[in-house]
Formats: sequence, C-alpha cells, structure tokens
Amino acid sequence: MIRRYSSRQPGPGNNSLGRTFLAKALKQARTYDRIAGYFSPSILEVAGEEIEAIKRVRVIANSQVTFGRFSAGGRVSESARKEALWQEWCAEDPSARAMPNNVLERLYHLLDSGQMTVRILPNDRFGLIHGKAGVITYYDDSQTSFVGSANESLQAFQLNYELIWEDDSPEAIAWVQNEFNTLWGAPDAFDLTRDIIDDVLRTAKRRVRTQLEWCANPNPAAPIVESPVYRKHAGLWSHQKYFVQRAFEEHLEHDGARLILADQVGLGKTIQLAMAAQLMALHSPDNRPVLIVVPSTLLGQWQGELWNLLEVPSAYWNNRAWVDEYGVEGERHKDGEIGIAKCPRRIGIVSQGLIFRGSDTVQALLRKKYECVIVDEAHRARARATPGGKRGSGSADANNLLSFIRAVSPRTRSLLLATATPVQMDPVEAWDLLAALAEGRTDVFGGKYSQWWKDPAQAVGAAIEGVPGLNEQEFWNWVRSPLPPEGEKDADGGEPFRAIRDSLAMGPHEYEAKLDDLERLDAPARSRVANLRGTFFLFHNPFIRRIVRRTRLALETTLDPETGRPMLDPVAVRLCGESGRDSLELSSYLQDAYDTAREYCATVAKARRGSGFLETLLLRRIGSSMAAGMSTAQKLQGGTSEEDLSKEYEDSEDEPELPGSLPRLQSEQHQLLSRVIQCLATAAEEGADPKLARIRQILDRGVEGTGPWLERGCIIFTQYFDSAQWLAQELTSAYPELPIGLYAGSNKSSLFFGGYAEPMAREEIKKRVQDQRIQLLIGTDAASEGLNLQVLGSLINMDLPWNPTRLEQRKGRIQRIGQRFSEVYVYNMRYRNSVEDDVHAALSDRLQDIHALFGQIPDTLTDVWVDAALNSIDEARKRIDAVPTKHPFDIRYNRDVGAAGGPRWEACADVLNARERLQSLRDNW
Repeated sequence: MIRRYSSRQPGPGNNSLGRTFLAKALKQARTYDRIAGYFSPSILEVAGEEIEAIKRVRVIANSQVTFGRFSAGGRVSESARKEALWQEWCAEDPSARAMPNNVLERLYHLLDSGQMTVRILPNDRFGLIHGKAGVITYYDDSQTSFVGSANESLQAFQLNYELIWEDDSPEAIAWVQNEFNTLWGAPDAFDLTRDIIDDVLRTAKRRVRTQLEWCANPNPAAPIVESPVYRKHAGLWSHQKYFVQRAFEEHLEHDGARLILADQVGLGKTIQLAMAAQLMALHSPDNRPVLIVVPSTLLGQWQGELWNLLEVPSAYWNNRAWVDEYGVEGERHKDGEIGIAKCPRRIGIVSQGLIFRGSDTVQALLRKKYECVIVDEAHRARARATPGGKRGSGSADANNLLSFIRAVSPRTRSLLLATATPVQMDPVEAWDLLAALAEGRTDVFGGKYSQWWKDPAQAVGAAIEGVPGLNEQEFWNWVRSPLPPEGEKDADGGEPFRAIRDSLAMGPHEYEAKLDDLERLDAPARSRVANLRGTFFLFHNPFIRRIVRRTRLALETTLDPETGRPMLDPVAVRLCGESGRDSLELSSYLQDAYDTAREYCATVAKARRGSGFLETLLLRRIGSSMAAGMSTAQKLQGGTSEEDLSKEYEDSEDEPELPGSLPRLQSEQHQLLSRVIQCLATAAEEGADPKLARIRQILDRGVEGTGPWLERGCIIFTQYFDSAQWLAQELTSAYPELPIGLYAGSNKSSLFFGGYAEPMAREEIKKRVQDQRIQLLIGTDAASEGLNLQVLGSLINMDLPWNPTRLEQRKGRIQRIGQRFSEVYVYNMRYRNSVEDDVHAALSDRLQDIHALFGQIPDTLTDVWVDAALNSIDEARKRIDAVPTKHPFDIRYNRDVGAAGGPRWEACADVLNARERLQSLRDNW
C-alpha cells in the first residue's frame, strides 16, 4: 500500500513529518536501514525514544570530503580517511553543536554500543547523495520502505518542506533494500571513525572554563584540545603530549622545568615547545613574558606554528621593530634596547644572530625576568676547551649563545633547549648544555661541590660507563647531589629515592644531601642506596633525567598503551641513486669548468685563512647547476664579493662565526674565472645540463623500479635561487600543462604554467600543494623548514648541501607525521668526481654509521666537504674518524619513548575560554 506525506499537509494535531510519519513508522521496529544523505544527531529530538528501542540502525551518509589529496597511488589509507573525515567533522565550531536533552550523549551511547552504525560515502563516489530512502523491519517480520527528499535531521522533519512516499509492497522494499546494500557495501564507504564517536561524547560534556578556574586546576589539554592542531590538522601523537605534560608539570611542581628536547628531525619539536610555552604563559601568576630564541630562518616558522596550529599570538623582532602574527610592524625606536623591551605580545621571538653578533639589545633582554625561555637549535651554543683541557661553568671560552643561556637561566622559571644533536662531536657538549640549564639551580647538577660539577669529562664518563671501584661513601657522594626526586622509579618500578628522602626528612624541592647523611639513613634506606649500585649511573644520572630524546625508529616500533597502535605510523625512506654508476657524467667542457673552479677555490684559500665557507662557494654552485655556476662566476669577475653572493643566493642560517670579506681579485683568479665562464658557455652550446635530463627521467619513468615520481607528487630541492628558477623555467617548457610551484625566499616565489611565471605568495603555494593542485614543487632551502608536505611522496636533491643538517631538514618535509605513503622516495644527485662524489665514495659508510647513531649528521661535519673541495681528503677522514663510534647516551635516551599518562587529551571536556586566552596572550611585556 502506498502512503504519501507532505510537510504542507501534517496530520491532525501535529505540524511535523517527524511525528506523523517517522516516529510512528519506527515504533516496534527491529531494524532500520537508512540512505540519509545528510545525517544529524538532531534526529534524536524527533524520534529519539523510537530509535533507541531499535536493535540495529544502519545509516549511510554523505561526506563533503574528497579523498584525492589523501590517496596514495589510487588507494586511500585508513589513516588518510581518518584525517580527512576528522577535518570535515571539525569544520564546525564545537560550541555550535550544543543540543538539548542530552542528544549528543544519547547518540554517543548508540554509536559506542554498536546499536547504531553510521557509514560514510565520500563525494568522490557519486557526488552528493540526493536520493533519500529507508527500509524498516518490524519484530513480526513485516516491512515497509520509503523514499523522499528528507535527510535524517530535525530540520528536515520539522522545519523544511519535504515529501515522503511510503510503499510496503515487496517490490518496493526489495528495490530500496538493494539500493541501500549497494551504497553500504561500496568499496569507498567506511565506518564513522572512533575519534569522531569519542568527540561526540566530549562535545556533549563540553564546559567552558574561565582562566581563573583553569589556573586552579591546570589540565594541559584544556587550552589545546580545540585548537587548530586538533580541529584542522592531524592532532597530536603521544610522544608530543608526553613532553608537553612533563614540561608543564615540572614547571608547576619544581619551580620551573629544565629540559633538553633532542627528538630526531621530523618528530615535531617546534609544536611541542610551542604548546609548553603557551601553557606556561597562561599560568604565570605575575604575567611574566616568554622569550623564544631561534635561527633567523625559523622566525617565520615559529610564529606560523604558534598562530596556525595553536591560535597563539606572538611577535618577532626584525632588528627594527616587533612584527605581530598578522604581519603588522610595530613602532620603531632609535634606541634598540628600548624597542626590544616593548614586545606587544606575551610571547616574543628573537633571532640567534642578534646574540651571536653581541648586539647591545641583548642586554635589554637580560634585564627582564621570564616565565619561560626556549632556545631552538641549541647545539650552536658551544664552549671550547681551556688550555688545560677542562671546561667549567665560568669558562670564558663559551660562544655568545652559550653565554646568553647561562646568563638568562637564573632569570627564568623554565628553560627549554631544543636540538636534534646535543652531542655533535664530543659527549662533553651535552655537559655544556646541562651546565647552562643548571645556572642558579641545584636540581640539575646538584650544589657547588657536586661530583657532576667538578670535572665535565669525568661526569660524562660516569653517565656513559659508570664509575667502577667506588666504596660506599664515594658512591653516596655521586648519588646525594643532585638527589633524584622521590617519584623517580628504578628498573623494577620501585621508588628508592622516596625511602632515602623520607629517612632524611628532605622536602620535594631539596636536592642536596650532605656527605655525612649516609650515616643518618635508616637501615632500609641505606639498603636502597646499596641496591642502586648496578643501575644508578645507567638510569638515574642527570643526563638521562634532563635530555628527552625519541628516535623515529623507537616510536615506530613501540606500541602506544593508549591505542594499541605504534606510537608513530612508520614511514620508510627508499634512497635511490646511491651506487657509483648513478652519479652523473660531466661533459668534457663541464668537467673542465669544474676542475678550473676547484683550482680557483684553492688559490682563494691560500690567499685568505677562513672557515672554507666562502672559499668554496663557486665550486658548490657549479655543482648545483650550470646556470648557477655561470651566474656566480660572472658576478665574481665583475667584482661582487662571495660574501654578498652568499647573502643574495642562499637562505642561510645565522652563522656563529660570520665570514669576512675576500681579498681583491688577483690576475690569476681573474683568468681562472674567465676560463670557467668560457667552458660553461661552450658546455651549454653542446647540450642541456645533465641534471635536467636525469630529473625528467625520474619524474616520467622513475628509477630502480619505482614508477613515475610525478604521479605521487615530488619536491625538488636546490640551495640556490638561480638553480631553482632555471629548473622551473626548463620544466614548464617541458610540461606546459603542469602547474609548477617555485618556493623560495621572500618575494621570490612563483607559479610556473604554460611556459610563463606568475609571482605568488608562499602561503598560496603551500595551500595549492596541500590541495594537490600543485604536484611538482621546486624549493630552495627556504622550503626545508616549517613546510609540511605529507601529500608529496618523493624528493629529489638537485644538489647536496654541505651542511648535513639541511639534508635531514629537507627529508623531514615528506617523512613526517601524516604522510599518505608508507614509503617515500629520495634521490640525491651528484656529478661524478665532484666534491660530493668524493665524500660519498670515501666516507659514505662512515657517514651512514654516524647518522644511525645520532639521528642526523652533526653540523660540525660541514668541514668534511670543505676539506674534500680543497683536495684535503686525508684531513676529511681525520675529522670524520674523530666522531664517536658509539652514541654515548643511546640506551638511556630510548628507555622511555614517552607515553602521556592520565586521561586522553582528546576526551578533555573542559575548554579554556578562548576570548580570555587570547586576551591574556596579547598582553605586552
């Protein structure tokens, strides 16, 4: 029998289809299969009691999301589906989901129990699902079906004009059921994710807290759980939450945290530190500021992540004035010390270059007191050994950055240092950083006469190998200062230091026991001291307590107790082009140009003693591309200094030792440059740069059986803008219908299409890459930091930077959290018999060992490439052989990769009032 329903003709005494049709039709139903199109929890306000009484409810709903940018080789991975749907779910403000009568909580229990299952069919399948229908089966096995315009929502059944056609004939029921089954079983359809189901309950219980309420019970999740990092991005991983939670707890409980975050590249150090900074700023009882010190190239990344991921306002100092999160430059002051002291935001970011140069404005920074100071890339803070071979906290041989950290340490509650390589070449470098943390404190290295203070080399040796042959009193002398906190557990999960502290009646903020306190210990506590002999130096030394380091491998192979999944989704790297036959053959003229450039560099090095950075510049640029080599040789011959060229062509980091100027060009050097220019011009007449042909081959056909790299998306890196611009122009001619992005320094980025270039802001290029409107991106090293390129699955290094850290930063753009491929491809290009090839042939095995131990190549090994360029390969071997063959703290670093304790952040229903939060963080210094 056919029955027709219209919103225009409601039944007697009722004015909605919800009561005249839906609620009535669902009474006594056993199952309900619904093609909903749009599904809203508000449907429970229409027929909640009836739906809750049904044994099985299945709803197939539409999703506005399309998975094109999340798919990998035509497939959509589970993690990609999860991320895409989560972003669609979070597009709506959680406060807009408030519903009466505990609707969301009732929906959660239906979904959580499995009584109701909602499946999603993305737009990629059919576009929007405009057809709406359902099949209802009753306990007496009778059935009915309906079709119509109504979605599964309160608005459809109570407010909109809708039509419904009910038909209980077997033919109609079978037809609707078949349509439902087809959509329900579609390969592209998938169940509503667990994250969304849990967020339904969180939203149902959501409570907005004032800042005063939050400060009284400071849950670290409350200011963060509704920030963009959760609502618009992939969320946070357990190791990230662990560090933030630990830093914040130590900030509150120990009058400030003192930690070194030494995670491997690509594990999100910036966001972890940024979250910690926000929490500390918000909780500051006296509104102290937060200072962040970073390399100049990271100023934008830091401000961007604070604002775009956390909605935390900040300002950075551009050497003239403060610039806020909207790019607005504040008032300039003739006196820089006055200007820098007037930051318009609670969080201020300054360049390390300011400190390396010893600027007068640094003194203004050192006159303030801070809630938190963060120093990124802290391995640049170094001290040289004194003539006696020893270091101490008062050493005059500290560089300006290390001296600054030592000076600011007593003026801040929390001090957080970040570096992927706390040990560059000598384990004592880690002692230098901890000694800086320890200034004005007794909880890091103990008191003035602590064994950990006396001799840095002995302290490091104790942390690595222990100290054999100690008697009871001598062992106690190492344990007593700093005495570990009472809650620190031993290898068996016990708390030996609680017993020791209780026996001595020591408070939680006391860290120095006396030498003769050993005799005051009661028998159980003294027994605990004796039992620590085998494990104290291994698990309770100050290095392991203060250095938090997680490697990608450790996180990928450790299960998260919260989820039962790996703490990090594995992303393997397939390194291509590493065999000797893969290096590019130079033509005779190009080889001549390269050899002549090498001779030029040698003559410059003889005439000037320097770091080797400037002396080898021409050689590095010819090794990048013929275009870069020609441009550089011509400018040098025209009188442009290599120092000016360095600033013009590279997005260089702050150099701890700024290079000087080159001497005036000599006639021999002038002749060598002329020969370089002539050889490059002849080589260009003979044919294209060999790198262009290899790049096209990789993009079109792949290498080593990988398939075309262009299909999975590719970024091509080069150090130099002229190489990048030349390559973009060549490729847009080869692929006229392909949009190609050029991502470079300020005001130099462009979109190439159809053979032409159009200037384009970097933010717009980033957006188009994320939306997969740009599949091929060419980037200078401006793209190696702060750019998330998880949608691209391959990377070509057109040239190899001699600063090894840059290679890790480049790879970290695609080997990162949220990558859609389980394996990414990397190709390192180099010319045969070039400096890069020499280093690779002579030292690659040793470099791989060092990378495996340290997680990346230490910055200090830049000189290996310089030595090779100046034909000092034996000196290069000496430098690389000086690196330890065993990581000094490897076992200790990876003992605890970091699972956040306590309730899941994602379930946090308390939310800090957004207006108050922003108002507090926009206070000035």
